[in-house]
Amino acid sequence: MWILRALGAENDPALAFRLLPGYIKTAGRSPRADFVMDAPLVSRLHCRFEAGPDGGVAVQDLESTNGTYVNGEKIQRVVLSEGDVVGVGRVNLRLERDSQA
Repeated sequence: MWILRALGAENDPALAFRLLPGYIKTAGRSPRADFVMDAPLVSRLHCRFEAGPDGGVAVQDLESTNGTYVNGEKIQRVVLSEGDVVGVGRVNLRLERDSQA
């Protein structure tokens, strides 16, 4: 299992989202998003996280207004590595392995 954990003073330090293998989750401001982030510059449905059954995680921008970033680089779709930081508006999420899993 993976955790996307919010970073920085602007973000709620308790903000964390869990990704189980085989799950696809959307992130955005909309209540219909799986991971709801009510923060500046976040689109209604901003991006999608895909946790593959093999343990890999990918993120894809969903044509958001302000883009999705991985380690400071604007992306369309990319496979993530542990420790990568995903920028969604002003929210930065670090990908971590869940040591409890």
